[in-house]
Amino acid sequence: MEVEKAKRLFGTNGVRGIVNRELTPKLVLELSQAIGTFFGRSKILLGRDGRASSRMFSEIAASGLVAAGCDVYDAGMAPTPAIQYLTRKGGFDGAIIITASHNPPEYNGLKVIDRDGIEISSDKELEIEAIYFSGEHRLAEWRGLGERFPLGEWLEDYREAIKSKVDQTAIRNCKPRIVVDSANGVGSLVTPYLARELGCQVLTLNSNIDGTFPGRLPEPTPENLGYLCEIVRASRADLGVAHDGDADRAIFVDETGQVHWGDRSFALITEHFLKGNPGHEIVTPVSSSQIIEDVASKYEGKVYWTPVGSPYVSRAMATRDSKLGGEENGGIFYGPHMPVRDGAMATALMLEIIAQSGERLSTLMESLPRYFNVKDKIPCPKDLRFKVLDLLMGEVESFRVETIDGLKVWHDDKSWILIRPSGTEPIYRLFAEAKSQEKAQELVSRYKAILGRLIGDSGE
Repeated sequence: MEVEKAKRLFGTNGVRGIVNRELTPKLVLELSQAIGTFFGRSKILLGRDGRASSRMFSEIAASGLVAAGCDVYDAGMAPTPAIQYLTRKGGFDGAIIITASHNPPEYNGLKVIDRDGIEISSDKELEIEAIYFSGEHRLAEWRGLGERFPLGEWLEDYREAIKSKVDQTAIRNCKPRIVVDSANGVGSLVTPYLARELGCQVLTLNSNIDGTFPGRLPEPTPENLGYLCEIVRASRADLGVAHDGDADRAIFVDETGQVHWGDRSFALITEHFLKGNPGHEIVTPVSSSQIIEDVASKYEGKVYWTPVGSPYVSRAMATRDSKLGGEENGGIFYGPHMPVRDGAMATALMLEIIAQSGERLSTLMESLPRYFNVKDKIPCPKDLRFKVLDLLMGEVESFRVETIDGLKVWHDDKSWILIRPSGTEPIYRLFAEAKSQEKAQELVSRYKAILGRLIGDSGE
């Protein structure tokens, strides 16, 4: 059954909305029934983050799945990557995670996970949407209802799996001091314990789970991490790490209190990985920095570019058997563990890098190539976005143009600009990178003017 384009529930990372506005109990019940119908009579893992509405939606989702005849195994509160790990390790047919990740506290959402621990493909999302919009979900006979089972303590197994992928001896001998900022989210259930078990001196910040996020907003952007930077400097820590609300991302702060955006930490992990695995492929979205390609080429590695969005990176890694992926927002995908974003795994890898190199994190970061970025946006009616993109392609003159996701225009001085329509808002996003701030700004200004003209002409 074909779903109308206007009738879409799934975005880049699951279904999200403001609680009791876009995301209502009725929607969650009917969507979970559709998900249960899609999976059939199966074993479904259910987990959640610490948001104020997550328990409510978890209870509703469990009821919808049981009504469809699924057996539900309740993992309780846990980081998203931990639930993804358990889905695959425990042999479940799929999972639902109640989370809105980095969004503000008034939001919540559902992520649907396949049996391999990766978010379901877009084709499967469309199948679930077709069931939901048609209302043709299965309601089991009373004798065929599913059952609900609580799970005991299982996070220790997840931590052990991460520890087994890094040099524990080197980290214990180094005894790094780390400040963990969990954003009052579920990362506090794993990362502080993991670091302590690896022999670190651990200080915690915003470690009590609170769905109102009183310490800071859940997205770990530099403007939200000022207090973490102060604590790292004051405590003379070797590094700080900040998670988002469901702990699938990690942003690092060096010992001087400097925040390093995800491109640079990913580049550092890429270099560390390729030193021991030269020639391997690195997977990353087209929005990532040229620094990744620079580092990869030093070790004969290749970069495979994907559309923007973590599921694209995960699926590419799984189908291509790639061992490392990353995003500029702090997502690290370590294939030997799981090809999904995992903030705790990223933290363990960074601790290993510091321990084995014997260098300060600031020194390691300074050794990387440096680029400058500028981001901007421009309004564009949704019904014009693809027409405008076609017109823009006709005006671009460059030695290298990529259309993996929107339009990425490269220039011979290694500067580039990515222009892509938003999947959720009536805007175009522009993201430029160059060897100087002035060049990056010039690219954004030039293409924003072109876009403005094309949008105006198309709307007449």
